Formats: sequence, structure tokens, C-alpha cells
Amino acid sequence: MKTIALRIDVDTYRGTGRGVPRLCEILKKHGVKGTFYFSVGPDNMGRHLWRLLKPSFLWKMLRTNAAGLYGPEIVLMGTAWPGPKIGKRFHSVIRDTMEAGHEIGFHAWDHHKAQAKLMSMSEAEMADEISRGLSFLAGLTGGIVRTSAAPGWRTNARLLEVKMRYPFEYNSDCRGTHPFYPVVNGKRLDQLQIPVTLPTYDEALGRDSVTDANYNDHQIGLLTEERPNVLTIHAEAEGGKCAEMFDVYLDRVKQLGYEIIPLGELARRVKDSAPDGAMELREFPGREGVLAVQK
Repeated sequence: MKTIALRIDVDTYRGTGRGVPRLCEILKKHGVKGTFYFSVGPDNMGRHLWRLLKPSFLWKMLRTNAAGLYGPEIVLMGTAWPGPKIGKRFHSVIRDTMEAGHEIGFHAWDHHKAQAKLMSMSEAEMADEISRGLSFLAGLTGGIVRTSAAPGWRTNARLLEVKMRYPFEYNSDCRGTHPFYPVVNGKRLDQLQIPVTLPTYDEALGRDSVTDANYNDHQIGLLTEERPNVLTIHAEAEGGKCAEMFDVYLDRVKQLGYEIIPLGELARRVKDSAPDGAMELREFPGREGVLAVQK
């Protein structure tokens, strides 16, 4: 099974305005479609700066050169004043991405809030964040958004149960090895989970001797033919500083015979055969804090 399901996370104002159009050009060049998960509310990502007090987050920011990767404005967005509304400013970018044939998914209303505060949110707060984002995307795309992906893979049982109130056919909320139906409090939920199986650029760079020069070699070496590979790229990285590297990556994996598909296509292929499973919260290589990982 030489398959790579391609997930594109769009976290910021800069990533939407600059990264998404560039990625669409690269994907068009290779005849590839992916699943774009958009953050559509305020860009408050500068509020993550307090996390620099945590050694693991500071080390990540240093080894990935975050300011160079995400742009210098990443340190300002949403700090002294509320961040700009991403979807309002770049609605045409989201619509153009849909019209190019890519799948559109919901990532967050406020990416910073969802990633930093999920674990302490009430169910009502979770539902409000989802409802605001879905309402915007539905008005923009003219249809129902049927997939979501939790920012930073920060997911707990309450969030999975809240998502059952919405018409998601599948979600990508955790890291793991293969698609499954989550079991929460003894109950099997019928929204398929598609875990990300491969490391992201910011997780791999600067660890285990991985550099920009050997990054593609490292990623290709992790591919398996035993089950589908699920890759997350970021509009801010592969649509920016790493665009040329990603272009070469697509050339190489296609030459190796890998089929690159949206997550929705993978969901259609496995929905009738995926097993039940569970998630747990734990630390993950290259990430700060805990995130949801398939048991």
C-alpha cells in the first residue's frame, strides 16, 4: 500500500495569505490534491511567547528558527491588540483552494486558544469555538465541512464527544499508526480518526542529526508500504521557507510509486474496515507538553 495521505495545516495570517497560494501552485504542478485545515478566526499566535519560559518550547523555537520559519510578525500577532481575522481577510484564498479541488477542513476559530487552553475548556466553550468556525466556513464554501483536526493534536475525551454534535465524517486529532474508531467511556464513536503517522518539519529538524540538507531523506526513510502514511505539512513552512524542499519531496515520492491523496479519500477507503481504538495523552518527540496519541 504505497499511499501518502496529505494534510495541510493553516495556522496563521501569514500562512493563509502567502503559504496557501504557493502550496496550491506546487500541488497543481504535481497533479496532487490534499486536505487543507483552515484556522479562520483571529491570529493570536504571538500569545504563545509566554511558553518560552518552558525549556522544551524554547529549544524548539531555537532549533527551528521559528521567526525565520513563521515570519517576524509571529511574535506580535494578538499580543498588544486583538489579532486580525484570518478568514475575513483571506476568504478568497480559502475559496480558491476549494475551487482547485482540494478538500477543506476545520482547524480552529482561534488557533492559539484551542491549542493552549483546550484542556481547561468547558464543553460549551469547545462547542462555541467549533460552531463559530464551521459557520464561517459553511458561509464561504456553500457546503458542510465534514472533517476537522485539533490544533497541536491537543485532544481529550470531552472534545471527541463534543465533535459528535457536528456532521464530521472523520477527524485527524491524534498521532498514531493507522485509522480507527475511538472508544470513549466504553462507547464507540462513529467519527473515524485518521492519525498523523509521520513527523512534521518542526518536530524533526535539529533532532537525530536531521538538517534541511537531509530532511527529505529522513522523511522518505520513514515511509511504509504496510499501511497508509499520513503526512502533515504546514502552510507556514512548506508554503514558505521549505517550499522548494517540499517540491523535491513530491517528485521523489512519486518516482518511488507513492500515491498522494487527501485524507477524505483515505477515509472512504478504510471506513468499513477500521478497527476500534483509543487515545491517551502523553509527551511526544519534538513537541512541548502532552498531546493525543493512539494507544
